[in-house]
Amino acid sequence: MEILLKPVVTEKMTKLGDDFNCYGFIVDKRANKIQIKKAIEEMYGVTVEVVNTMRYVGKSKSRYTRTGIITGKTSSYKKAIITLVEGDKIDFYSNI
Repeated sequence: MEILLKPVVTEKMTKLGDDFNCYGFIVDKRANKIQIKKAIEEMYGVTVEVVNTMRYVGKSKSRYTRTGIITGKTSSYKKAIITLVEGDKIDFYSNI
């Protein structure tokens, strides 16, 4: 099971990273906080202090077009906000 799917790189998460040393990741829905902490520490070589998780439920969407109503659904996902100990930092742009 791949725990970390992708990092959340938005303006809000960048500000949280600068101010509070917090970073966001989209993670597997079945992963718990202990598994998330272990995966981040192994991948980035940092020490995780706190892991907060939240689950987002997929929403129904519909559009009215010329050919009729198109309905669909956005996917559900789980997001983890991790706080690192003071002095550690994750740089997502180092590989570019």
